[in-house]
Amino acid sequence: MKRRLIVFTVLASSFIAVQADEKVVSITLPAETAVYREAPGVELVKGHCITCHSAEYVNTQPPMPRKFWEGSVKKMKEKFGAPIADNIAPMLADYLTAAYGVKDAGGK
Repeated sequence: MKRRLIVFTVLASSFIAVQADEKVVSITLPAETAVYREAPGVELVKGHCITCHSAEYVNTQPPMPRKFWEGSVKKMKEKFGAPIADNIAPMLADYLTAAYGVKDAGGK
């Protein structure tokens, strides 16, 4: 029991020493300059997507068909936990397809 107490005390002392030596680091990011392309639904996208990533993230994606954008919205919701209601997801895909997409073989 005494040995455990000594080990704990040594570990705790090391942790406190490390904490005391840490310095606060401040990082200033540049102002956001990218914007979402104008298309029906842009305000909805601004309200949902910009909370997690910049508009530049979307702007750098290649033109893709609706299936891609549907998958992207699904991934953001299911894998990354984006708070997207089920009824909103198709509207986000509509916007992304209209603003950043290409027509698929079915003409959509």
